[in-house]
Amino acid sequence: MATEPTFEDLLRSARRSAHHLEMRDAYALNDDYQEWASGNRFDPAQRWPWWIDLVSAAVSRGVDVHRTRIVSEPISPYVRYEYEITSGHNVKAGETVRWLPRRQASDLTLPGNDFWLFDSTSVLFNHFAGDGTMIGEELVTDPAVVQLCASAFTAAWERAIPHESYQPV
Repeated sequence: MATEPTFEDLLRSARRSAHHLEMRDAYALNDDYQEWASGNRFDPAQRWPWWIDLVSAAVSRGVDVHRTRIVSEPISPYVRYEYEITSGHNVKAGETVRWLPRRQASDLTLPGNDFWLFDSTSVLFNHFAGDGTMIGEELVTDPAVVQLCASAFTAAWERAIPHESYQPV
């Protein structure tokens, strides 16, 4: 019986692109977030070296790792946390990150869930509970769904503001 590939498997096998669209204003308020919220500004590269290694390896193979975050403004405390750790975590690993204020996304057709799009051939949807806890993933290769997600990502990416230029409100 074959098992579904994990996110890590999919990123390790990507050849051209790994695009991530995030659309929530908060995710699970885990220990890392709680520590940050209490004032401890830790080094994300030391906290999550596995992410740096995983993404850096993909980027070194020539994979474009892009992330777009659609955010409400004024931003939530959780999005502030994401913003503050992005340079030392995502960008340091080799990701290119952009931010799109939600009001600028009103006329975009977007899927109902965050996702990773790999090589424009498969989509890994991330499913979350109302409190932001991840409750599962769903791998989809249906060409119509893949095309919808590719179009959604491209439309959001083209409007979004590069991380180094974005000033959160």
